[in-house]
Amino acid sequence: MRELTIGGTKVPAIGLGTWHMGDHPSTRSQEIKALQAGVEAGAKVIDTAEMYGNGRSESLIGEAIRDLNRDNLFIIDKVLPSNASRNRLEHSLDTSLKLVGTDYFDLYLYHWRGAVPLSETVETLQAMQKKGKIKHWGVSNFDLPDMEELLDLPGGNEVAANEDLYNIGSRGVEYSLLPWQRDQGIPFIAYTPVGAGDERGRLTTNKVVKEIAAAHQATPWQIILAWAIRDGNTLAIPQSGDPKHAVDNVKAASLTLSDDELAKIDTEFPKPTSKEPLDIR
Repeated sequence: MRELTIGGTKVPAIGLGTWHMGDHPSTRSQEIKALQAGVEAGAKVIDTAEMYGNGRSESLIGEAIRDLNRDNLFIIDKVLPSNASRNRLEHSLDTSLKLVGTDYFDLYLYHWRGAVPLSETVETLQAMQKKGKIKHWGVSNFDLPDMEELLDLPGGNEVAANEDLYNIGSRGVEYSLLPWQRDQGIPFIAYTPVGAGDERGRLTTNKVVKEIAAAHQATPWQIILAWAIRDGNTLAIPQSGDPKHAVDNVKAASLTLSDDELAKIDTEFPKPTSKEPLDIR
């Protein structure tokens, strides 16, 4: 199973995303089973945010992990830009910790840039780290100029990861951001790694993707996930409320695509040849 190291902790390269989970009482039980099945299949990372359902995702995770060994989990949460100030961040963090039912987060991300000075947010994240409420901190929806600005700040080089949208149909970060993060030793977290909505359908029904899936006795989703984590520096966090699908997602970390298969995917979904705006959804 492919792994990577985030903040000194080795984790499987496929975790469990929770965007849009916890929103509907009718699917809550099934979603809890999906998270538990994913962990049982070998996932360690569970990714959430205070924004997801205004805490409903966090609450769902809290219920799902109640009887699990917390030491075996790597939980990522995120703070909204409006709460990323010296006066508000700790209250937001405490609320999220309570909803998830844990004393600390393994990684706490600044969800995207807002009006609060970046230096103030970094200082406050470092203060939470010193208090033991978070093990490590990072950022999300940052492009290369944002990352370079971050590393110029005092303590900015302690950033443990950056999370951006990335999949075979949205490869803009490959032009400059991903190579830079690899050079800096900063792990990359891919959200929406199999696409969303119509885009997902376009990716999973692609003839080449389906042919490669058949050759590996895998699903198209698994091939797309294996592609996303191919560089050894990327964690993918697909979301699924279906237990079987969640297990299949986790198992994709054991797939390795050949150079020929990767070249075929490049032909179908070309890598960027120039800088593109960061894809944010």
